[in-house]
Amino acid sequence: MDYKSLIREVPDFPKQGILFYDVTTLLKDREAFTSIIGDLTALYTTQNVAKIVGIESRGFILGAPLAHQLGAGFVPVRKPGKLPAETIEATYTLEYGANTLAVHRDAIMPGERVLIVDDLLATGGTAAATVDLVRRLGGDVVGVAFLVELLFLKGRTKLDGCEIQTLIQY
Repeated sequence: MDYKSLIREVPDFPKQGILFYDVTTLLKDREAFTSIIGDLTALYTTQNVAKIVGIESRGFILGAPLAHQLGAGFVPVRKPGKLPAETIEATYTLEYGANTLAVHRDAIMPGERVLIVDDLLATGGTAAATVDLVRRLGGDVVGVAFLVELLFLKGRTKLDGCEIQTLIQY
């Protein structure tokens, strides 16, 4: 399936000079969404994944059905102040600013095999911060999976030592 043809490109969002790849136009397509989850599931069926960590917010959209397909638990990584129990945090930079992510301190047990999922790999800061959170909790990162990768931003360089899978590359 030609996933790229279903992605809307929005210039100057969220700020001037950024070309935003809007995957909502892909996700709303029933066949494409089913195919994406199937493709991601096939990549990890033999990895014995215990937890899927979805990065706010589009990582939730991909991560939850993937967790279901793999028989794994789902862990949301969110902005600070959005999770009700005790959390740990990590700050990161992205192509247009900085942000902080949080995860519940008890979300991942030491030694659990964890797959991190998000919609887009750009500069790698968001994913690297999430890898840091998982490792600080003692999780074993078995991979980081993305729907889209922007190769020209070289985000992979911040994920050294991680197995990275992407379905679409620009």
